[in-house]
Order: sequence, then C-alpha cells, then structure tokens
Amino acid sequence: MSSKLGGKVMHRREFMEVALVAAGATVNSNAVSAAETWDVSEKSVVQLQAAMHAGHINAQQLVRLYLTRIAAIDRAGPLLNSVIEINPQATSIAAQLDAERLIKGPRGPLHGIPILIKDNIATGDLMQTTAGSLALLGIKPPRDAFLVAKLRDAGAVILGKTNLSEWANMRSSRSTSGWSARGGLTRNPYALDRNTSGSSSGSGASIAANLAAIAVGTETDGSITSPSAVASLVGIKPTVGLISRTGIIPISHSQDTAGPMARCVADAAVLLSAMAGRDQSDPATELANQKRSDYTRFLDHNGLRGKRIGIVRSQLSASGDRVAALVESQFPILRDQGATLIEVPEVPNTGKYAESELTVLLYELKAGMTAFFDNYGPQSPIKTLADLIAFNERHQAQEMPFFGQEHFINAQAKGGLDQNEYLDALANNLRYSREEGIDQVLKEHRLDALLAPTGGPAWLTDFINGDSYGSSFCSPAAVAGYPHITVPCGTVHGLPCGMSFVAGAWAEGPLIAMAYAYEQASKRRLPPTFPESVNIRPHTATRPAEVS
Repeated sequence: MSSKLGGKVMHRREFMEVALVAAGATVNSNAVSAAETWDVSEKSVVQLQAAMHAGHINAQQLVRLYLTRIAAIDRAGPLLNSVIEINPQATSIAAQLDAERLIKGPRGPLHGIPILIKDNIATGDLMQTTAGSLALLGIKPPRDAFLVAKLRDAGAVILGKTNLSEWANMRSSRSTSGWSARGGLTRNPYALDRNTSGSSSGSGASIAANLAAIAVGTETDGSITSPSAVASLVGIKPTVGLISRTGIIPISHSQDTAGPMARCVADAAVLLSAMAGRDQSDPATELANQKRSDYTRFLDHNGLRGKRIGIVRSQLSASGDRVAALVESQFPILRDQGATLIEVPEVPNTGKYAESELTVLLYELKAGMTAFFDNYGPQSPIKTLADLIAFNERHQAQEMPFFGQEHFINAQAKGGLDQNEYLDALANNLRYSREEGIDQVLKEHRLDALLAPTGGPAWLTDFINGDSYGSSFCSPAAVAGYPHITVPCGTVHGLPCGMSFVAGAWAEGPLIAMAYAYEQASKRRLPPTFPESVNIRPHTATRPAEVS
C-alpha cells in the first residue's frame, strides 16, 4: 500500500535490495552456478540439509534462491505482499555459517536454513519491528527477542520479516486480516481475492509459496492455526509457556505464544524444538526446560496406533456440509492407522468464556504494551497504548482507511490487572476452558486428543464488512493455553482446509506423533498455483475424499 510515511518508497527500496542480492551482488557469486538454479519448491528442512551436506548447495545459495522467489512472486507476479522486510545481512550471515560448517560441521538441523519471522517479533539487527504499524517505523529494538536469539544460536538465517494483520488483529472488531498500514494487504496464494486469515498472514502465505523454508507465527486465538489451515500448512500453537514471549509485541500474557508454520510436520517439529525453553524474563516458561523435548523423536509413522481420538460433532455440524464431508472422508485413514474414533457431542462450556476472553485480552493488552515499549522501544516516542491511539487519530488516512481502533480505545478505558473485573474474567476463562472444558472431555471419554475442522476455507477479502471467519476450532485451546496442531486435510472448491488435533497441557509430543502419522498416510499438502479467483461449482450430494 502507498503511504506518506513510507509505503511505496519502502517497497521499491526493498525490491531493489532483493533484486540485487538475488542477481548475485555478493562476494563469490559472479556466475550463476548449477546450485543457484536448484529448485527449492516444497523442499523440507531435512532435504535442504542433505543437499548442503552433499555439497550440492550452500546457505548463501539458498538465501539467493529464496530472495529470487520473493522478488518474482511476492514483489512481482502474483504480488502476494507477504514479506514486509528483507534482512540486508542475510547473505553475509549465511556466508559465515557456510564457513563454520566447513570448519566445525553444522550446529544442528537449522544450520544455514533461511526462515521468516512475523513482524511483531523483535530483532536487534538492521530490520525494524513494527507490528505492521506506521507508528513504529524507524524504531529498532535494542536486542533480539528471546526466541530469535535461540534461532540464531541454532544456526538459522533470519531471511526477513512477514506482514501481518496490524497489531496482530487486536485493533478493531471489524478488521480485514492480512492488512497492515505498513505492509498493505497480503494475498492468498490459493486464490488472490481470498483472505489469508489472521494474524500470521504473511507467515502463512510466504511458506505456502515457498519463499523460505519455515516461518514463525504468533497466536493469541487462532493466529497460527487459522492462517496455516487456509494455506495448506502445518501450524503448531504450543502450550503457553513452552516458548518465551519476551520481545514479542504483546496482546495477552495469558494466551500469547509463538509457534512454527511449515509445509510438513517434520519441519514444524524441528522449529519447535529450537524455540522451546525457559526464559527467566518470562515467568510463564518456568517449566519449559522440564517439559520441552526434541520433538523430532515423535515423528512416528505409527503415531496413531492405539490412540483414542474424540470427534467433536458440534464443530463438524457448524463447519458446513462441504467441510464436514471433507473431514469425515479422512476418518478411514485415521482408523487404518490404528486410531479409535469416539463421537464427542461438544467441548463443554465453550460459550461460557466468549465474553470474558475479550475482557482479559483488553486488560492485558494495555498493561503489556507499556511493558514492551519500556524494554524494546526505549527510543520510541510511542510509550503507551494511549500514545498509539493518538498516533492513529493523527494519521487516520494511512492507518484507518478501512477500520477503526475500538479495541484499543476499550482497552485504554480499563484499569490495572488488580481489578476484580479482570481477575474474575481470567478465573472464568481458566475454569471453563480447562478443568470444565478440554480436561473434562478428555477424561470423560478417555481420549488422547480431540479432532475437528480447524475452520472453513478462505473467505473473500472484504474491506467494507471486514472478516468473515465462520466456524473455528481455535478458541478452546487458545483460552486454555493448551497445544493445538492443524494439518492439511484437502480442499473445498480448490481452497485448502485444515484438520485440528488438540490435547491437554504440554502434549506437543503426542500430538506431533498423531499429526505426523496422519500426514504421512494422507499426503494432503497442496502447493499453490496463484489463481486470481476460484471456480465455484454447484454442490453435489456425494462425499468424495477431495471436495472440489
């Protein structure tokens, strides 16, 4: 999008940076080698590491290949607009990692792997961290977020930042997911007129389009799992407290978490393993070192054998005939892999925290924003939520052309975290989402996991009316702070849909095993073809394995 505060100018400059790097404007890249025409499409982390180990390619060449795709697909061609900023140091970092590989060998499975991270995660480098807002342009954090430091230690190459729903979709109840004032609108690679869902929109679209190996998203309620589902990706929303939130622009310390977004379960497991761990600055992570694991050890083809999985019937009914038919068509695969499927009428008490969840988010948003700026924006003129509200009012034409900031205003009107309204709402959320929600239904039916459609297919982007999410299975795990994995399960009208596995706290390993076994047996990941729209055909009464 164009803006007086840097919209088009920024994009043109970034395009030139990408084009120069991709064309080989680096040391030892005067000629295009066979490696630099290597096809990175749909390559997993394991495949990329194998190619580097065999000497077919190195990290610098991988960076250039992905930058070439960004220039061709994100900045030109389909114009996905999913990458908001390129790391100008990516090629030099990759060169250092290549040299280290030759001398010492790789640090681990992420050594030299180019990844993208969401633009609400701080990096203490030459890139900005803006949450898509013009208010933070030019303000660079003094240090990396804790999870970014862990990724660098693991040898990952931070390729750039991804666009997002501005302020992680917590500015307005009428927002359009995938849009930010700084980055404009991210478009869905499966139908360019369809939405990418929010708020990790750019992370989802970029990985679906093979613009990097893997990406990091963040979620408060659905912002990893929903964009992953509509982009034919695997998304893991882990237990709150497994990954540090230090350095992530906050909404809610009760529900916020980062998580991996990838084209396969194995890649998501690698990324989750690298990010998990205790951070003394984030009290929620106190148990993380005890609970974390090398999640790749759960990549078991027999991961569904003997598992009791609860099919949430109310969610199937709410998702519509076509989505329900698609998910039900996958049940024979689950049974063939050794799972026992048990009908569960519903996850109890989900309606009892519909209002109190928002109350908690508003209180925690106000408190968390001030704390973030104190630690990660010491030079920023924006110090509080009130400052943000005032900035948006001054720059209405650029910041609020489509929707307002009523969530910000309502949050600013709240008191502190000692208020009874907040404490009562938080207690209500935890009671009904945990012990009288997910925990209750798992115990009652002796289940290893719950299963339901993640949501429906992507809706048409609509700047006038805002988002049209429809049915979603994201809130129970989000409010409880429990793990949730979505895996591609096919398409409806050519648009991807995801199938969700949910369980209790710290159950990431078993969920990864179940998701992996299903993924390997079903192979439902669908690469995009970037059509302008999709051809909607009349409904039929049949229920094929692929509903189209």
